Amino acid sequence: MTNTARRNMTDDRSEDLSYENAGGMRSTVTISLKEYDKLREQQRYITDRDLINCIDKIEELVRALRKHIVRSDFE
Repeated sequence: MTNTARRNMTDDRSEDLSYENAGGMRSTVTISLKEYDKLREQQRYITDRDLINCIDKIEELVRALRKHIVRSDFE
């Protein structure tokens, strides 16, 4: 095997390893415990405006349906 062929094989292998490592890399973000607790607390609430609008519309429709409910025994 010539030096050029050997060098190309090494370059190819190095390039392959760089792609393998890129997929496995994980970024780490450090935040304070206070910030973490605040983020965890926010997860309990719905903040998306579109979703809130849908929920409001459902509530409105349920109120309209409740007006038509008659609870009685039909025996």
